Amino acid sequence: MGSACDHDHHDHGLAGKSLAAEMAEAEARCAKAEQRLTPPRRRVLELLLKAGQPVKAYDLIAGFGEDGAPAKPPTVYRALDFLERQGFAHRIESLNAYVACRGDADDHAAAFLICDCCGATREIEPVAAREIGIIGEAAGYRLTGVTIEAHGLCADCRA
Repeated sequence: MGSACDHDHHDHGLAGKSLAAEMAEAEARCAKAEQRLTPPRRRVLELLLKAGQPVKAYDLIAGFGEDGAPAKPPTVYRALDFLERQGFAHRIESLNAYVACRGDADDHAAAFLICDCCGATREIEPVAAREIGIIGEAAGYRLTGVTIEAHGLCADCRA
């Protein structure tokens, strides 16, 4: 993705005060849930927020050390697992990548619009999530999460 595009894309990642505010909010949410945002968890969340788009785990591993040193894979995978469980990140199955979740709800449904040209990804509230939950309950399931992925072309790539 991205190589077929010959136009500029906007960087949607966070930096500066916005990044600091988001990290402070994450610290507060962890404290409220009696969880710890350890340095590795914090670094992985920071990398996801800075990217502002889906990131593969091995790219997180490579960019983990601020001095350029990569992390050991289990360190990053454990951090990603924690961030997913706490609602700070989502795994986008079709891309085999992770993206920061900046939603307020700890256990919300997620839907992603994914551009097949440039890879831009946007999280939206899925209108069908409630119905999926009702159907799941009627079928005897206790759903723990709903993630919907929709592929197409973003406005920039369509232009």
